[in-house]
Amino acid sequence: MATPNYQFEKRRKEMDKKAKKEEKRLRKLEAAANPAPPDSAVPETPAEPN
Repeated sequence: MATPNYQFEKRRKEMDKKAKKEEKRLRKLEAAANPAPPDSAVPETPAEPN
């Protein structure tokens, strides 16, 4: 059986973490550049009494 390559696993984890962080940063930039109007963010549905 082959021995696990811990350096490769660590590097892959770090790359995944960095990619996820970058994706989150880009989403935040997009949200800041294109703010959604407050009315369309939450659809208002009046509660009807039963």
